[in-house]
Amino acid sequence: MSRKKIKFAYITNDSARKTTYKKRTKACAIYAPDFDSQLEVWLSHASVRRLLCQVQEAAFFLEQSLAKATQHLRKLCKENRQEELKTMFQSLKGKWILHSLNLIDLKELGLLVKQNLKEIDNRVRVLTKARCSSGCY
Repeated sequence: MSRKKIKFAYITNDSARKTTYKKRTKACAIYAPDFDSQLEVWLSHASVRRLLCQVQEAAFFLEQSLAKATQHLRKLCKENRQEELKTMFQSLKGKWILHSLNLIDLKELGLLVKQNLKEIDNRVRVLTKARCSSGCY
């Protein structure tokens, strides 16, 4: 059950105003009463510091949770991509039909094949240079 809406207006009834004032003093707040010229602070400074530390720890916990969730998302994206590549390679091996892939997947597969061919060519060049520097046959 929800509470009723609070009106932020001057309470004209003296007894109701003092009762409301006493209720509000139980909370942590800084309040300027109309019958006193000084501001009042409820709860000790140590209690306020403790509450602020709890709020800051909650914020730190939320940042940690967000970082952990972001890292988990990256991991899942990487795993999904690896599964997609596995599927594409299986289709290249003939285990799956290439016709089932859409245009975007076929383009990515083509880029992947080109990238792998470049890496193979670079590796062959490196091994050839290493072999020739040690003495060509």
